[in-house]
Amino acid sequence: MRLDGHDPAAIESAAERLAAGELVAFATETVYGLGARADDDAAVDKIFAAKGRPRAHPLIVHVVDRAAAVPFAARIPPVAARLMDEFWPGPLTVIVPRASGMAGAAAGGHATLALRAPAHPVAHALLVAAQRHGVAGIAAPSANRFGRVSPTLAQHVVDEFGDYLPVLDGGACRIGIESSIVDCSGPRPMLLRPGVLTPARIEAAAGEPLALADDSAPQAPGTLAAHYAPRAKVRLMATSMLHTALQMLGGQPMRLAVYSRTVPSGMAPGLRQRRMPARPEQAAHELFSVLRELDDEGVQLIWVEEPPPGPDWDGVRDRLTRAAAT
Repeated sequence: MRLDGHDPAAIESAAERLAAGELVAFATETVYGLGARADDDAAVDKIFAAKGRPRAHPLIVHVVDRAAAVPFAARIPPVAARLMDEFWPGPLTVIVPRASGMAGAAAGGHATLALRAPAHPVAHALLVAAQRHGVAGIAAPSANRFGRVSPTLAQHVVDEFGDYLPVLDGGACRIGIESSIVDCSGPRPMLLRPGVLTPARIEAAAGEPLALADDSAPQAPGTLAAHYAPRAKVRLMATSMLHTALQMLGGQPMRLAVYSRTVPSGMAPGLRQRRMPARPEQAAHELFSVLRELDDEGVQLIWVEEPPPGPDWDGVRDRLTRAAAT
């Protein structure tokens, strides 16, 4: 059930639904989220059930601002505070020690909790309205079945869950991939999931270098080896390998799509080709929509040209690597 996310009445109705322990999907600047009140473990359990998500795999709790994050945290480490001040509201999630008795289900039972203040006006309005109804924060992973392609349009959410679920439509997500996640619960900040924020920007705001992720890092959303996958099989290929593989197809028609920055010559008949943007932020914006569109066209294989090297492409590369791991 698509609702106008800019309609105050729709926002109020969604906030009331959250306060009552029900689910609501809503737009953020990264992807659409599937939300429940974070302080109600029974409500959060409905997220895991709807997605088919393992309950030990933690969720991100969305809050209005830094002040709203305080009740969820045993403490806000100084580095987390610096990152909040620089990037909130925005596409950065920080992991902090969790306050005892708070958001246990959303944390997957772990001692840490992921927190973010989204910048999208629909998400912000919903959080403000929900706060008036006693909802301290909204636990919300991406609004899709577990492991599948994240939604960047309200229609994507309807396609996943049907008309029963209210979806606050805020249009196409501006960024298009999930937030960067930085663990701030240990002795040094650690980047657990790349997004559109480069490590250099995060380190500048943190005031210290990022540690490399290791086995000591807490479990974080969206960091499983296989994730973000369409129904079609994704294969990530170097430019030369992609061109060679396409030449070997000859004239044989296949239910194959190619997503690449370069346009190979001698494309096989009926082969679908989508041009990957040359700029990483544009590629991030359209990535999940392209994978969904190709799925809808009935392709069985998607060959993707590897993104260029460099930190600006890390978020896109991460999502494609995980999509190809299934």
